[in-house]
Amino acid sequence: MTDAPNPLKTWPEAAPRLIAVAAGRDAADLVIKGGKVVNVHTREVLDWDIAVAEGRFAYVGPDASHCVGDATEVIDAGGRFVIPGLCDGHMHIESGMLTPAEFAAAVIPHGTTTMFTDPHEIANVMGIEGVRLMHDEAALQPVNIYTQMPSCAPSAPGLETTGRAITPEDVAEAMHWPGIIGLGEMMNFPGVIQGDDKMLAEIAATQDAGKTVGGHYASPDLGPNFHAYAAGGPADDHEGTCEADAIARVRQGMRSMMRLGSAWYDVETQITAITEKGMDPRNFILCTDDSHSGTLVNDGHMNRVVRHAISCGADPLVALQMATINTATHFGLERELGSIAPGRRADMILTSDLTTLPVERVFARGVTVAEDGKIAVTCPHLDWPDHARNTVHLGKVLEAADFVIQAPEGKNKVTAKVIGVVENQAPTKALTADLDVIDGCVEADEANDIAQIALVERHKGTGGVTNGFVSGFGYKGRMAMASTVAHDSHHMIVVGTSREDMALAANRLGEVGGGITVFKDGEEIALVELPVAGLMSDEPAATVAAKASRMVAAMAEVGCTLNNAYMQHSLLALVVIPELRISDLGLVDVTTFELVSLFEEN
Repeated sequence: MTDAPNPLKTWPEAAPRLIAVAAGRDAADLVIKGGKVVNVHTREVLDWDIAVAEGRFAYVGPDASHCVGDATEVIDAGGRFVIPGLCDGHMHIESGMLTPAEFAAAVIPHGTTTMFTDPHEIANVMGIEGVRLMHDEAALQPVNIYTQMPSCAPSAPGLETTGRAITPEDVAEAMHWPGIIGLGEMMNFPGVIQGDDKMLAEIAATQDAGKTVGGHYASPDLGPNFHAYAAGGPADDHEGTCEADAIARVRQGMRSMMRLGSAWYDVETQITAITEKGMDPRNFILCTDDSHSGTLVNDGHMNRVVRHAISCGADPLVALQMATINTATHFGLERELGSIAPGRRADMILTSDLTTLPVERVFARGVTVAEDGKIAVTCPHLDWPDHARNTVHLGKVLEAADFVIQAPEGKNKVTAKVIGVVENQAPTKALTADLDVIDGCVEADEANDIAQIALVERHKGTGGVTNGFVSGFGYKGRMAMASTVAHDSHHMIVVGTSREDMALAANRLGEVGGGITVFKDGEEIALVELPVAGLMSDEPAATVAAKASRMVAAMAEVGCTLNNAYMQHSLLALVVIPELRISDLGLVDVTTFELVSLFEEN
């Protein structure tokens, strides 16, 4: 294991030596011979050599023999392909349940060398301080982690209460930080459409700084509202779920970001805009959005997304463009990374096949950072302050009574609004169910897959609990699952069939400082501790993944068969994606952006 390389010189600083190496007057630090170089600028595969100096590509051409000196490391690629390091155009490190250092250590062996991250999860818990901590740890890593300043904390003002808020002044300040690349996804699309002063001020601060505004238009409405949103300035969007969404975005001059995360499968339904409709692929970008630690350890990261795009019919070279140069271009970094060309950062992968994409050796800034699936460099940790590990404040010990849902006076049956989970998608359904009332309390209905859901306030210690109903998990018997990862306000979400177990699960997370727990028949059967902001662990990804795997198995033990059901659980309070959600203020209709009653009126 080697330390991270020295700070990278800028292209102008490195130019004298790059020129000398390319001309043969100086020796390269590294030469790769005998490879097939994938040129993503032209979609060609070329039998070329590569010479690297100062962590940047100096010469990319037919024969690099003139760049070799006594101290040059020479690697024979043996006919393998040399492709640019992969870029993730939109993601949240916190969704991996890992700090930036451990996330980097998990994805580098999969060939990811650049990430564009939006730490809006921690922003909702710790505000701009949390963003700075993420930014500072990201800057220590041996790969490129750019930070987008979160735009929406809260994501829906008036519909939820966050631990901290992000202001236009915060955004303007962050635009001067060295690793800030733009504004994170503008989730408050109704605010943009309605000309909200705060949202427009954040966009203006970003544009005035010459940086990229991230989009998030989570609505199927492609009429005037969509056009108004595009006119507001967002430059990309990852919330599309069908071909029409992808086409609409690129026709408005936006980039369509197609995601494959742990639970989002939106590439196959949109990539037909390229493979069948013939749209220009340079306007499309691949991303993950949310990948939990189990996916990173067992399945991969951006290499998984590229393989999936190819399996959906994309030409391998087009798929690689969408995970390299397209992303770099979008963020104004085409002259810095995303391709194997002179002056760019020497981020590259050796692979023996462009379709299955085995990642055999990874270089970042000209240094081997992983080989044969093993990390080869140190990923430095930040010293997180104690208060960042003490963010779960319940205000009291919760009891079963806190999860009782009182029926309207005189009712022995009610029609309740129910959040309907949709497998593998972020949107939910707004359902209703007729539920029994026993001793004045509304009861869940296990036979018809209706469980209770509660949002427990955890930022300010108010002791508040908002109760409702959810369907789709298939839970059976006495159980509860609780998580302090609850996008985007990150209070605590508890789902269960037993009020007693719900109280036990909530109190347990208060004890450990956050995470995820599953209870069955009054006993804890799985626990993932996430002490950093109640969102992340600084343990290695494999350790966290093992605990997360046990959590998934525990969910199955209590009846859940959904794919990546934990991701669905974590989004039940996401009050910017239709149709029905829960917040600390009540039940939210996300089609009208209004708080609504739990019960239907007769």
